[in-house]
Amino acid sequence: MIKSRRFNLLQHASIFGCNVIAAFQPENIFYLTGFWGEAIAICTESGASLLVPKLEVGRALQESKECDVIPTERGNDLIYSLISKIDRKVTCTDCNDQNIISIIQNQIGKKSFIVNVEPFLLTRIIKDKEEIKMIEQAAKILDRLYSICIDEIKAGLSERELQAKLLFEAMLMGTYPTSYKSSLNPFIIAGGPNGALPHAQVSDRKFIKGDLIIVDLTLRYMGYIADATRTFALGKATYEMKKVYDIVKRSQQAGLDALCSNISCSEVDAICRRIISEEGYSECFIHSTGHGIGLDVHEPPWLRIKNEEILKANMAVTIEPGIYLQGKFGIRIEDTVIVGNQSNGGTRILNAFTKDLIELD
Repeated sequence: MIKSRRFNLLQHASIFGCNVIAAFQPENIFYLTGFWGEAIAICTESGASLLVPKLEVGRALQESKECDVIPTERGNDLIYSLISKIDRKVTCTDCNDQNIISIIQNQIGKKSFIVNVEPFLLTRIIKDKEEIKMIEQAAKILDRLYSICIDEIKAGLSERELQAKLLFEAMLMGTYPTSYKSSLNPFIIAGGPNGALPHAQVSDRKFIKGDLIIVDLTLRYMGYIADATRTFALGKATYEMKKVYDIVKRSQQAGLDALCSNISCSEVDAICRRIISEEGYSECFIHSTGHGIGLDVHEPPWLRIKNEEILKANMAVTIEPGIYLQGKFGIRIEDTVIVGNQSNGGTRILNAFTKDLIELD
């Protein structure tokens, strides 16, 4: 699988006139070598090399696949080791450090070191069997955590305490928390009026009877991420809560039913959005319907209004419509899904935990 990923990435890079790949970002290094850490991965038609600081050599030798591990020092030694490897070649890179880019381009020329993340994204957007297996396992672990929620959510428990319990169990199951630059927390756990904030920060607010509680979980397993959301009721849900929940559930199911290759991202978004709009809640669905997922929590394709990109088989995406009533509550339902072929179906919903509204005692 690693060799086919490298071949596909080189093919995409060749469209931009490049014949070498230099990956700096951990996600892309891992994609090409199986090693997640401080390094630079270099790929050519003849093979792959991994430049690593000496403190990472032992782990790189253990974890990397089908590549030469080349020890170097940190800093300029690492950069000049790269330059010696790619000199007189046209290299595509995902490097985002302007100082490093300037050093390399001053040595080999701007036209020989091209910063372009598109080949990386074009390649990673289609998942291979091994990647799908890892995402699927991550999704199964999320389902197990939702079963734990049924036992753990009680009046008097805080959002922060629930996050801690779930993180503890998740790490025992072999997963790792993801991280976002825009959030201080790995999960979104939002009770009552906090649920009306789609990206609510976990707080010390304690759950009370009558709350709707959004539990949005993302976890990484063997590098790959699954993302799911369920909304629980603590105590008896009101008529309004049940009505809105049913609308979101129908919207999400319509998106899942429509999902296949050869449909556009905007069409899937429109299908979900139409159901919510027809019920009078268009202004309360304030984010896109979904996003791609894999080595990043959010990556292409983007399932949103103005994206005409066509979905293809073996893309991994989320479907997650929501309705948010400020000062009252929010409801979101989300699954991680593998897109199937239009001709023979095959779209797979990786999260099996029920989407019926659960009313907890």
